[in-house]
Amino acid sequence: MPFKPVDHPKCPKCSKSVYAAEERVAGGLKWHKMCFKCGLCNKLLDSTNCSEHEGELFCKVCHARKYGPKGYGFGGGAGCLSMDQGEHLQQDDVVVNHAPQQSRAIAKAPEGEGCPRCGGFVYAAEQMLARGRAWHRECFKCGLCAKGLDSRNCCEAPDKNIYCKVCYGKKFGPKGYGYGQGGGALQSDSSEAVNGYAPHTTVIDTAIIKAAPGQGCPRCGGVVFAAEQVLAKGSEWHRKCFKCRDCNKTLDSIIACDGPDKDVYCKTCYGKKWGPHGYGFACGSGFLQTDGLTEEELSSFRPYYNPNTQSIMAPKGQGCPRCGGSVFAAEQQLAKGT
Repeated sequence: MPFKPVDHPKCPKCSKSVYAAEERVAGGLKWHKMCFKCGLCNKLLDSTNCSEHEGELFCKVCHARKYGPKGYGFGGGAGCLSMDQGEHLQQDDVVVNHAPQQSRAIAKAPEGEGCPRCGGFVYAAEQMLARGRAWHRECFKCGLCAKGLDSRNCCEAPDKNIYCKVCYGKKFGPKGYGYGQGGGALQSDSSEAVNGYAPHTTVIDTAIIKAAPGQGCPRCGGVVFAAEQVLAKGSEWHRKCFKCRDCNKTLDSIIACDGPDKDVYCKTCYGKKWGPHGYGFACGSGFLQTDGLTEEELSSFRPYYNPNTQSIMAPKGQGCPRCGGSVFAAEQQLAKGT
Protein backbone atom coordinates (compact mmCIF):
# COMPACT_ATOMS: atom_id res chain seq x y z
CA MET A 1 0.00 0.00 0.00
CA PRO A 2 1.51 3.38 -0.94
CA PHE A 3 2.63 5.72 1.87
CA LYS A 4 0.12 8.43 2.67
CA PRO A 5 1.50 11.39 4.69
CA VAL A 6 -0.40 12.64 7.69
CA ASP A 7 -2.72 15.49 6.80
CA HIS A 8 -1.71 18.45 9.00
CA PRO A 9 -4.02 21.45 9.55
CA LYS A 10 -3.31 24.60 7.54
CA CYS A 11 -2.53 27.99 9.03
CA PRO A 12 -5.28 30.52 8.14
CA LYS A 13 -2.64 33.23 7.73
CA CYS A 14 -0.10 31.62 5.36
CA SER A 15 -2.06 28.48 4.30
CA LYS A 16 0.91 26.21 5.17
CA SER A 17 0.94 23.12 7.37
CA VAL A 18 1.10 23.64 11.12
CA TYR A 19 3.07 21.11 13.17
CA ALA A 20 2.60 20.41 16.87
CA ALA A 21 5.84 22.08 17.99
CA GLU A 22 4.85 25.49 16.61
CA GLU A 23 1.07 25.55 16.73
CA ARG A 24 -1.10 28.16 18.41
CA VAL A 25 -4.84 27.50 18.78
CA ALA A 26 -7.55 30.17 18.56
CA GLY A 27 -11.15 30.00 17.42
CA GLY A 28 -10.86 26.25 16.71
CA LEU A 29 -8.05 26.91 14.18
CA LYS A 30 -4.32 26.27 14.40
CA TRP A 31 -1.77 28.98 13.56
CA HIS A 32 1.98 29.19 13.27
CA LYS A 33 3.70 30.88 16.19
CA MET A 34 4.99 33.72 13.96
CA CYS A 35 1.60 34.06 12.21
CA PHE A 36 -0.19 34.38 15.56
CA LYS A 37 -0.28 38.19 15.52
CA CYS A 38 -2.80 41.01 15.30
CA GLY A 39 -4.16 41.61 11.82
CA LEU A 40 -4.02 45.41 12.27
CA CYS A 41 -1.00 46.35 14.40
CA ASN A 42 1.03 43.11 13.90
CA LYS A 43 1.51 42.69 17.63
CA LEU A 44 2.47 39.15 18.66
CA LEU A 45 -0.38 37.55 20.60
CA ASP A 46 -0.83 34.89 23.25
CA SER A 47 -3.77 33.22 24.97
CA THR A 48 -4.36 36.21 27.27
CA ASN A 49 -4.71 39.02 24.70
CA CYS A 50 -5.99 37.21 21.61
CA SER A 51 -9.41 37.94 20.06
CA GLU A 52 -10.59 35.92 17.04
CA HIS A 53 -13.20 37.21 14.61
CA GLU A 54 -14.29 35.26 11.51
CA GLY A 55 -10.93 33.58 11.02
CA GLU A 56 -8.85 36.72 11.74
CA LEU A 57 -6.80 37.51 14.84
CA PHE A 58 -6.74 40.83 16.69
CA CYS A 59 -5.32 42.11 19.94
CA LYS A 60 -7.95 43.29 22.41
CA VAL A 61 -7.41 46.99 21.65
CA CYS A 62 -7.69 46.64 17.86
CA HIS A 63 -10.63 44.25 18.16
CA ALA A 64 -12.45 46.76 20.37
CA ARG A 65 -11.68 49.59 17.93
CA LYS A 66 -12.94 47.69 14.94
CA TYR A 67 -15.83 45.65 16.35
CA GLY A 68 -16.51 47.13 19.79
CA PRO A 69 -19.08 49.77 20.78
CA LYS A 70 -18.49 53.30 19.53
CA GLY A 71 -19.14 56.73 20.95
CA TYR A 72 -18.47 58.73 24.08
CA GLY A 73 -18.30 56.69 27.24
CA PHE A 74 -16.84 53.48 25.82
CA GLY A 75 -13.20 54.29 26.59
CA GLY A 76 -12.79 51.23 28.83
CA GLY A 77 -14.64 48.71 26.66
CA ALA A 78 -13.30 49.91 23.33
CA GLY A 79 -9.65 50.21 24.29
CA CYS A 80 -9.68 53.98 24.05
CA LEU A 81 -12.20 56.78 23.67
CA SER A 82 -12.69 56.85 19.92
CA MET A 83 -15.19 56.44 17.09
CA ASP A 84 -12.68 55.28 14.49
CA GLN A 85 -12.86 51.98 12.65
CA GLY A 86 -9.13 51.25 12.80
CA GLU A 87 -8.47 52.56 9.30
CA HIS A 88 -5.28 54.29 10.48
CA LEU A 89 -3.81 50.88 11.29
CA GLN A 90 -4.43 49.36 7.85
CA GLN A 91 -1.42 48.72 5.63
CA ASP A 92 -2.84 50.62 2.66
CA ASP A 93 -0.78 53.01 0.58
CA VAL A 94 -1.70 56.64 1.22
CA VAL A 95 -1.24 59.27 -1.44
CA VAL A 96 -0.11 62.61 0.03
CA ASN A 97 -0.79 65.66 -2.14
CA HIS A 98 -0.13 68.32 0.55
CA ALA A 99 -3.50 69.87 -0.18
CA PRO A 100 -4.69 72.27 2.55
CA GLN A 101 -7.32 70.72 4.81
CA GLN A 102 -10.66 72.40 4.52
CA SER A 103 -12.00 73.61 7.83
CA ARG A 104 -15.46 72.48 8.84
CA ALA A 105 -18.14 75.13 9.09
CA ILE A 106 -19.32 75.38 12.69
CA ALA A 107 -22.41 77.24 13.77
CA LYS A 108 -21.58 79.84 16.42
CA ALA A 109 -23.25 79.47 19.79
CA PRO A 110 -24.36 82.30 22.09
CA GLU A 111 -21.70 83.81 24.34
CA GLY A 112 -20.68 81.38 27.10
CA GLU A 113 -22.71 78.41 25.82
CA GLY A 114 -20.59 76.87 23.05
CA CYS A 115 -17.20 75.19 22.92
CA PRO A 116 -14.71 77.24 24.98
CA ARG A 117 -12.06 76.94 22.24
CA CYS A 118 -13.94 77.62 18.99
CA GLY A 119 -17.22 79.06 20.28
CA GLY A 120 -19.40 76.74 18.18
CA PHE A 121 -22.41 74.62 19.12
CA VAL A 122 -21.49 71.27 20.70
CA TYR A 123 -23.83 68.36 19.96
CA ALA A 124 -24.23 65.29 22.18
CA ALA A 125 -22.45 62.90 19.79
CA GLU A 126 -19.20 64.89 19.83
CA GLN A 127 -19.08 66.53 23.24
CA MET A 128 -16.33 66.18 25.82
CA LEU A 129 -16.88 67.57 29.30
CA ALA A 130 -14.29 69.57 31.27
CA ARG A 131 -14.52 72.52 33.68
CA GLY A 132 -18.32 72.19 33.58
CA ARG A 133 -18.33 73.03 29.85
CA ALA A 134 -18.90 70.94 26.72
CA TRP A 135 -16.03 70.82 24.18
CA HIS A 136 -15.82 69.48 20.64
CA ARG A 137 -13.81 66.28 20.40
CA GLU A 138 -11.52 68.02 17.86
CA CYS A 139 -11.05 70.98 20.20
CA PHE A 140 -10.39 68.83 23.27
CA LYS A 141 -6.61 69.15 22.99
CA CYS A 142 -3.75 70.44 25.11
CA GLY A 143 -3.45 74.20 24.97
CA LEU A 144 0.34 73.99 24.45
CA CYS A 145 1.30 70.82 22.55
CA ALA A 146 -2.11 70.17 20.91
CA LYS A 147 -2.09 66.56 22.14
CA GLY A 148 -5.50 64.90 22.04
CA LEU A 149 -6.92 64.54 25.57
CA ASP A 150 -9.39 62.30 27.34
CA SER A 151 -10.82 62.04 30.85
CA ARG A 152 -7.62 60.41 32.21
CA ASN A 153 -4.93 62.86 31.13
CA CYS A 154 -6.85 66.13 31.01
CA CYS A 155 -5.82 68.80 33.53
CA GLU A 156 -7.95 71.87 34.11
CA ALA A 157 -5.77 74.94 34.60
CA PRO A 158 -6.36 78.22 36.48
CA ASP A 159 -6.37 80.12 33.16
CA LYS A 160 -9.62 78.29 32.21
CA ASN A 161 -7.84 76.18 29.60
CA ILE A 162 -7.03 72.46 29.45
CA TYR A 163 -3.59 70.83 29.23
CA CYS A 164 -2.01 67.41 29.24
CA LYS A 165 -0.26 66.39 32.47
CA VAL A 166 3.24 67.17 31.19
CA CYS A 167 2.43 70.66 29.93
CA TYR A 168 0.36 71.41 33.03
CA GLY A 169 3.33 70.49 35.21
CA LYS A 170 5.68 72.67 33.15
CA LYS A 171 3.38 75.68 33.22
CA PHE A 172 1.71 75.52 36.63
CA GLY A 173 3.69 72.96 38.61
CA PRO A 174 6.44 73.70 41.16
CA LYS A 175 9.73 74.93 39.72
CA GLY A 176 13.33 74.25 40.61
CA TYR A 177 15.61 71.37 41.39
CA GLY A 178 13.89 68.26 42.66
CA TYR A 179 10.53 68.71 40.94
CA GLY A 180 11.27 66.65 37.83
CA GLN A 181 8.32 64.31 38.41
CA GLY A 182 5.82 66.83 39.66
CA GLY A 183 6.77 69.52 37.18
CA GLY A 184 6.89 67.33 34.07
CA ALA A 185 10.65 67.74 33.65
CA LEU A 186 13.58 69.11 35.56
CA GLN A 187 13.53 72.77 34.70
CA SER A 188 13.68 76.12 36.41
CA ASP A 189 12.19 78.37 33.75
CA SER A 190 8.95 80.21 34.26
CA SER A 191 6.50 81.86 31.97
CA GLU A 192 5.71 85.53 32.42
CA ALA A 193 2.09 84.80 31.65
CA VAL A 194 1.63 82.50 34.63
CA ASN A 195 3.57 84.30 37.35
CA GLY A 196 0.32 84.92 39.14
CA TYR A 197 -0.44 81.20 39.32
CA ALA A 198 3.01 79.84 40.18
CA PRO A 199 3.28 78.73 43.82
CA HIS A 200 5.53 80.74 46.12
CA THR A 201 7.67 79.02 48.71
CA THR A 202 7.42 80.53 52.18
CA VAL A 203 10.37 80.27 54.55
CA ILE A 204 9.13 79.78 58.11
CA ASP A 205 11.15 81.37 60.89
CA THR A 206 10.90 78.88 63.76
CA ALA A 207 12.64 81.24 66.19
CA ILE A 208 10.06 84.03 65.87
CA ILE A 209 8.20 82.79 68.98
CA LYS A 210 10.78 82.43 71.73
CA ALA A 211 10.35 79.78 74.44
CA ALA A 212 11.33 79.96 78.08
CA PRO A 213 15.00 79.14 78.74
CA GLY A 214 15.58 75.38 78.60
CA GLN A 215 12.12 74.58 77.19
CA GLY A 216 12.30 75.36 73.47
CA CYS A 217 14.18 73.91 70.53
CA PRO A 218 17.84 73.43 71.53
CA ARG A 219 19.05 74.87 68.21
CA CYS A 220 16.91 77.96 67.56
CA GLY A 221 15.30 78.50 70.98
CA GLY A 222 11.78 78.78 69.54
CA VAL A 223 8.58 77.21 70.82
CA VAL A 224 8.03 73.68 69.45
CA PHE A 225 4.42 72.77 68.65
CA ALA A 226 3.12 69.20 68.49
CA ALA A 227 2.74 69.13 64.69
CA GLU A 228 6.44 69.84 64.10
CA GLN A 229 8.25 68.33 67.05
CA VAL A 230 10.99 65.69 66.91
CA LEU A 231 12.28 64.11 70.13
CA ALA A 232 16.00 63.55 70.86
CA LYS A 233 18.05 63.60 74.08
CA GLY A 234 14.88 64.29 76.04
CA SER A 235 14.39 67.59 74.20
CA GLU A 236 11.88 68.72 71.58
CA TRP A 237 13.32 69.89 68.26
CA HIS A 238 11.72 71.53 65.26
CA ARG A 239 11.67 69.20 62.28
CA LYS A 240 13.43 71.95 60.34
CA CYS A 241 16.16 72.27 62.99
CA PHE A 242 16.69 68.52 63.42
CA LYS A 243 19.79 68.43 61.24
CA CYS A 244 23.40 67.40 61.64
CA ARG A 245 25.37 70.20 63.23
CA ASP A 246 28.38 69.72 60.94
CA CYS A 247 27.03 68.77 57.50
CA ASN A 248 23.46 70.10 57.88
CA LYS A 249 21.98 66.77 56.76
CA THR A 250 18.33 66.21 57.71
CA LEU A 251 18.07 63.52 60.39
CA ASP A 252 15.52 61.00 61.59
CA SER A 253 15.28 58.49 64.42
CA ILE A 254 17.46 55.97 62.57
CA ILE A 255 20.51 58.04 61.65
CA ALA A 256 20.50 60.65 64.45
CA CYS A 257 23.32 60.40 67.00
CA ASP A 258 23.36 62.33 70.29
CA GLY A 259 26.75 63.90 70.91
CA PRO A 260 28.37 64.61 74.29
CA ASP A 261 28.05 68.33 73.55
CA LYS A 262 24.20 67.99 73.72
CA ASP A 263 23.84 68.39 69.96
CA VAL A 264 22.80 65.97 67.21
CA TYR A 265 24.90 64.56 64.36
CA CYS A 266 24.58 62.12 61.50
CA LYS A 267 26.46 58.84 61.90
CA THR A 268 29.37 59.91 59.68
CA CYS A 269 29.99 63.23 61.41
CA TYR A 270 29.53 61.64 64.83
CA GLY A 271 32.17 59.05 63.99
CA LYS A 272 34.57 61.71 62.73
CA LYS A 273 34.16 63.89 65.79
CA TRP A 274 33.47 61.50 68.66
CA GLY A 275 34.43 58.05 67.40
CA PRO A 276 37.83 56.32 67.82
CA HIS A 277 40.62 57.80 65.72
CA GLY A 278 43.63 56.35 64.00
CA TYR A 279 44.44 53.52 61.65
CA GLY A 280 41.90 50.68 61.63
CA PHE A 281 38.77 52.61 62.66
CA ALA A 282 37.41 53.29 59.18
CA CYS A 283 34.05 51.61 59.82
CA GLY A 284 33.36 53.19 63.16
CA SER A 285 34.48 56.67 62.19
CA GLY A 286 32.88 56.94 58.77
CA PHE A 287 36.21 56.61 56.93
CA LEU A 288 39.91 56.31 57.74
CA GLN A 289 41.05 59.59 59.21
CA THR A 290 43.05 61.00 62.11
CA ASP A 291 41.76 64.56 62.22
CA GLY A 292 39.12 66.01 64.47
CA LEU A 293 40.53 66.27 68.00
CA THR A 294 43.89 67.07 69.48
CA GLU A 295 45.83 64.69 71.70
CA GLU A 296 44.81 66.65 74.79
CA GLU A 297 41.11 66.36 73.90
CA LEU A 298 41.44 62.66 73.20
CA SER A 299 43.15 62.15 76.56
CA SER A 300 40.43 64.06 78.40
CA PHE A 301 37.56 62.06 76.82
CA ARG A 302 39.20 58.63 76.55
CA PRO A 303 42.10 58.31 79.05
CA TYR A 304 44.68 55.73 78.01
CA TYR A 305 46.73 53.58 80.41
CA ASN A 306 50.02 52.05 79.28
CA PRO A 307 50.77 49.08 81.57
CA ASN A 308 54.32 48.14 82.51
CA THR A 309 54.63 44.46 81.61
CA GLN A 310 57.91 44.15 83.53
CA SER A 311 56.45 45.16 86.88
CA ILE A 312 55.81 41.47 87.70
CA MET A 313 58.80 39.45 86.58
CA ALA A 314 58.46 35.71 85.94
CA PRO A 315 60.96 32.99 86.83
CA LYS A 316 63.66 32.57 84.23
CA GLY A 317 62.42 30.68 81.17
CA GLN A 318 58.69 30.97 82.10
CA GLY A 319 57.72 34.56 81.23
CA CYS A 320 57.52 36.61 78.02
CA PRO A 321 60.56 35.92 75.84
CA ARG A 322 60.89 39.63 75.04
CA CYS A 323 60.42 41.48 78.37
CA GLY A 324 60.62 38.64 80.88
CA GLY A 325 57.42 39.63 82.65
CA SER A 326 54.63 37.29 83.74
CA VAL A 327 52.05 36.52 81.03
CA PHE A 328 48.44 36.21 82.19
CA ALA A 329 45.71 34.32 80.31
CA ALA A 330 43.81 37.46 79.18
CA GLU A 331 46.81 38.85 77.33
CA GLN A 332 48.82 35.85 76.20
CA GLN A 333 49.80 35.12 72.60
CA LEU A 334 51.33 31.72 71.74
CA ALA A 335 54.24 31.32 69.33
CA LYS A 336 57.04 28.70 69.03
CA GLY A 337 55.74 26.80 72.02
CA THR A 338 56.19 29.71 74.44
